[in-house]
Amino acid sequence: MENKFAYIEKFKRYGFGMFVHFGIYSVIGQGEWALNILNVDSQKYEKTAYRFNPVKDWAKKLVKQAKKTGCKYITLTTRHHDGFSLFDTKGLSDYDTMHTIGRDLVREFVDACREQDIVPFFYHTLIDWHNKDYPTNFERYLEYLRKSVEVLCSQYGEIGGFWFDGSWDNKDADWKFDALYKMIRSYQPQTMIVNNTGMSARGEISHEEIDSVTFERGNPFKVKGSDKPIAGEMCQTLNDHWGYTKLDMNYKSPVELISNLADCRWHNCNFLMNVGLKGNGIIRDIDNAVFNMVGEWIKINKNFIYNAVKADITAEGAKILTDGKVYYAVIDKVDMVANPNVQLAENEKKYFTVNAKVKDIRWLDNGKRLNKTAKGYYVDTFLYGRSQGVRVAKFTIE
Repeated sequence: MENKFAYIEKFKRYGFGMFVHFGIYSVIGQGEWALNILNVDSQKYEKTAYRFNPVKDWAKKLVKQAKKTGCKYITLTTRHHDGFSLFDTKGLSDYDTMHTIGRDLVREFVDACREQDIVPFFYHTLIDWHNKDYPTNFERYLEYLRKSVEVLCSQYGEIGGFWFDGSWDNKDADWKFDALYKMIRSYQPQTMIVNNTGMSARGEISHEEIDSVTFERGNPFKVKGSDKPIAGEMCQTLNDHWGYTKLDMNYKSPVELISNLADCRWHNCNFLMNVGLKGNGIIRDIDNAVFNMVGEWIKINKNFIYNAVKADITAEGAKILTDGKVYYAVIDKVDMVANPNVQLAENEKKYFTVNAKVKDIRWLDNGKRLNKTAKGYYVDTFLYGRSQGVRVAKFTIE
């Protein structure tokens, strides 16, 4: 019998995706909420749309970086809260890239994804600071919203999913999600429907048609579905902003992001790591470097993250995952050992224990067997010349 929810199980196996914030705000370089928070003059802001003209091969370069990093899908902001669309709205509005630069950037993005075997996802705002009907005629605005999403459903072939954001702006409103989701299913029956519940309601299932809950910048937990399986996804920024922000230097370390990724997989959730493109569509050098380092860790650890889920055995000092055949122990905050003349502090010895009879346990990164002591398995520190923060051991059980 065909599993009608196979698309959800497939999404769970993607494991790792790239979130892309891209729009007029990318040109300004002060964050995706600049229009709202910084009180930027709206007329000046909207004129910036004519300077928003990314380089010809922006999408191909973006997708190439995502693939190199190990991302299986990319979620692109087709329209953010400022109301500007990166796609041809087919006459619904003149506030889109077809009217400003004569290009359909969503088409360019989808084509690049298909060429490089990456699954395209569409972010779409629910709120709209540009559309005058949003605060004054909500019913008419919702019709515009549904028609906009219908364009995305019907013009770009099969899409991996839709990622909505903004219902938290008006929690008491009737957003008519029944009509929106029914329309999506009529065009894209096997697409993921995600509706971000924001930072105040992480992990909340907001509607029976929701396929994945969200954990925006928060700790994930395993989600239990009722009549159907429910996926989970944590989205995280590299610094403090989602959109490109020239003066944001408060970057997370690659090791912290790797730990986020491992923690997501331990909770059977995907990790959606964000990048804010510059106005020309190019990724900032430091962002590329962070993505490269995370991708290198994934390769060193044999790509185990994609098929591993939380195991039914537990451990002290490690998170245990399994792909159904073998088990993986993930250990955070593993130190590097070095000569005391070049190291700030003496390493604290770490151990972990597994509540099962373990066989043939080895480090994924070098194949070396782990030593078992009275305190448990000793966590080998990284030797001088290598320091990756998070270490993974592979084993079987009797």
